[in-house]
Amino acid sequence: MDLFGGEGASQWTMIIPLIVLIVFSIFMRRRKSENTPQDIAASLLNDINANYGIIERFGTQTKPTKLKTGSWDRNNAKLGFLDEETRNSVSNFFKIAEDFNQQIESAKAYRTTSYLSNINVERIKEPMNKSKDGLQDWLKNNMQQAGPGAGRQGCLPGMGG
Repeated sequence: MDLFGGEGASQWTMIIPLIVLIVFSIFMRRRKSENTPQDIAASLLNDINANYGIIERFGTQTKPTKLKTGSWDRNNAKLGFLDEETRNSVSNFFKIAEDFNQQIESAKAYRTTSYLSNINVERIKEPMNKSKDGLQDWLKNNMQQAGPGAGRQGCLPGMGG
């Protein structure tokens, strides 16, 4: 019996291109969204906010979750628009996050929780909060500079005071 013969062949000729199209559109959408400093800062802030939840749940999970570093991996060389203090805070936080992820990988590889007991999540919180505050301040200041009322308009621009 041929897997791709007969009626099954027509189904596969429809399914495979559809899967390829979906994967391609997801890949293109993700890459396209971080072209401006505002997009980069927002993306980093999204990862930090997600990481905040991961840190808060750490220790209560049977399978610990790695911290999100995708935005950092894509954009760490493009942070010249940030002030030095914020850039250093963000860099410091994501270096700690990468170390955290490495310890989780080691625990998974050796199937032991002893690596996890050595992780001090308290030392992650301060750099994470500094990074979050710096990025939020930068976004607040730079979204307003984009134009009159940019980033502050609701559904009905021009209607407010």
